[in-house]
Amino acid sequence: MSVILCTAGYDHTIRFWEALSGICHRTIQHSESQVNRLCISPDKRYLAAAGHQKVKLFDIRSSNPNPVMTFAGHTGNVTGVTFHCEGKWMVTCSEDGWVKVWQTKDGSIQRTYDHGMPVNDVVIHPNQGEVIACDRGGNVRIWDLGENKCTHQLVPEEDVSVSSVTVATDGTLLCAGNNSGNVYVWRMLQNRDITSLIPVTSFLAHNAYVTRVLLSPDVRHLATCSADHNARIWSVDPAAPHNIKGNENLPTEREPGAFPLESSLESHQRWVWDCAFSADSAYLVTASSDHYARLWELGTQAVIRQYNGHHRGAVCVALNDYSER
Repeated sequence: MSVILCTAGYDHTIRFWEALSGICHRTIQHSESQVNRLCISPDKRYLAAAGHQKVKLFDIRSSNPNPVMTFAGHTGNVTGVTFHCEGKWMVTCSEDGWVKVWQTKDGSIQRTYDHGMPVNDVVIHPNQGEVIACDRGGNVRIWDLGENKCTHQLVPEEDVSVSSVTVATDGTLLCAGNNSGNVYVWRMLQNRDITSLIPVTSFLAHNAYVTRVLLSPDVRHLATCSADHNARIWSVDPAAPHNIKGNENLPTEREPGAFPLESSLESHQRWVWDCAFSADSAYLVTASSDHYARLWELGTQAVIRQYNGHHRGAVCVALNDYSER
């Protein structure tokens, strides 16, 4: 179980895959609703599956098809779920407008934060003291768990839904993608307990909705997924070459500091909803409405494995191939 790879979506199933062979070795039925997001606990013990109003926790190491715990408290689709670095608590967000912090051992709610409109995504800052969420009204909010309040509100574009946020593993960068196809980047500076944000750049990543943004573990690449059926890989180094060839619909003139395009991953036939990097940042798994998940080798831009089995759209993927600690 050194590599945990799972996908889910609109066919009400969660599938576990052998990453290299492409064989599905376990299927869990999620009959109540579609699955919107997946997250593997840092110790690889549990899988959190976010559906309609609930998050269910499954034991990865057992064959038990039933959840070991259910987190009920949202009143709309749960759109985001992520674990604390030691798995002690979990953060969720929902179309009901709320971000909630849960204790994983007993399912109790520790904190609630109100966006007042549907929340699309949530991440935990590596300092484990801040939660960053984005919403349909175009806001990115940083919630301080210690102060128990919102410390920053960013509005990249008024009334343009921010679909996804990602924070660097070293806490230096925050990126957000929105329904205009734009990506916004801020540098995060930590001075004692105070986080300050400096705008770095913004750029057009896709000519359609951005559905997911994800910084690689080594913080050298940014992956973006989109309704244009593509995923793209951008260099976090603004001085890297800009590979516009074959992507003439992207502007050749770039904003100062804009991330150069490294590669465009084009083989899905419908929306690409989600992605996950390997621990060494050399591979990416994508999930699409075309029912397939694909494993890409980023150095060659080649699809090295396709995961077939979902009979409706695959909208979420989770991968943990970190070595055991």
